[in-house]
Amino acid sequence: MPEGMPGIVADWSSDQRAFKKVPWGKAMMWIFLLSDTFIFTSFLTGYMTVRMSTTVPWPNPSEVFALTIAGHHIPLILIAIMTFILISSSGTMAMAVKFGYEKNKKMTAFLLVVTALFGASFVGMQAFEWTKLIVEEGVRPWGNPMGAAQFGSSFFMITGFHGFHVSVGVIFLIITAIKVIRGDLDNERPGFMTGRKGKYEIVEIMGLYWHFVDLVWVFIFAFFYLW
Repeated sequence: MPEGMPGIVADWSSDQRAFKKVPWGKAMMWIFLLSDTFIFTSFLTGYMTVRMSTTVPWPNPSEVFALTIAGHHIPLILIAIMTFILISSSGTMAMAVKFGYEKNKKMTAFLLVVTALFGASFVGMQAFEWTKLIVEEGVRPWGNPMGAAQFGSSFFMITGFHGFHVSVGVIFLIITAIKVIRGDLDNERPGFMTGRKGKYEIVEIMGLYWHFVDLVWVFIFAFFYLW
């Protein structure tokens, strides 16, 4: 075994792994998601602390996020649709992983694109929600006319950070779909990022990221919109 820098280079080039059956790509994604879990947990904990400690009344989410449709005032209708879309995208992502390991290129690419469209729809609705709050309701990160000033900063920070994750996921879903349909993942020998199942494992790695984003939204929905 070579010593020093040549030994390090030899180890990496020979596809050494810290975990025998886990490819580096999947291991690094789990590490990234773990770090992201700490960040979102800190955000939600800070939000709950601020909400419980403020002496100014907190705006009622059912009223703040309500829409008037055909003369009817419907609480949280947009948020409910956004949640349904994102949860549905988890199903299409899971099916994409299944067809990916079966090396069904057409179905895998199709389901990845459908998942990306779901994600893009979610981001579009979130943009509409932000526009309504900023333009019509006068909500700002430093204050709002409906109650506690911390409402705006908490809302824009938490939903904005999550929306950024969804947007990044949409971009990488489209890139992965293009690679699948072009056949870039076919007949590739397993590499240090992928593992014994070959490069279609990248679809599963994308699935881990997307399911995490969906799960985080469930907590945001419960703590921010329903509480």
